[in-house]
Amino acid sequence: MTKKEVNQIAYDIISCAIEVHKILGPGLLESVYEACLEYELKLRGFDVQRQRKVIVTYKEITLETELRFDLLVNDCVIVELKAVQEINSIEIAKLLSYMKLLKKPKGLMINFFTDKITKSTTPYVNEYFSALPDGD
Repeated sequence: MTKKEVNQIAYDIISCAIEVHKILGPGLLESVYEACLEYELKLRGFDVQRQRKVIVTYKEITLETELRFDLLVNDCVIVELKAVQEINSIEIAKLLSYMKLLKKPKGLMINFFTDKITKSTTPYVNEYFSALPDGD
């Protein structure tokens, strides 16, 4: 996997989110957007995992937690969906933690409580992204 490939997947996820938002608009529950985005991504051929538990490994122990990510696309981009007026720092910290615990290079925070998805979507990368080849 290269940075270019990961970025293309993220771009395509945002395109799917735009399609969902265009049809549904703002004001629904996050779970509705999540199900519709999962459906749209699968229509376009993506592998999507939804609401899976996050496993935490600490030294030599493994803990199955109640932490759950919204979507994991093609085993490389974690997507957290919101339908709120403002994203708080706790939600961002959760996304960054999921990325670290699952060793995924990119995350997207998408807020559907907006008139335009592109201005309410924030990408995040970490050291796993930095370690990927560019892929030109």
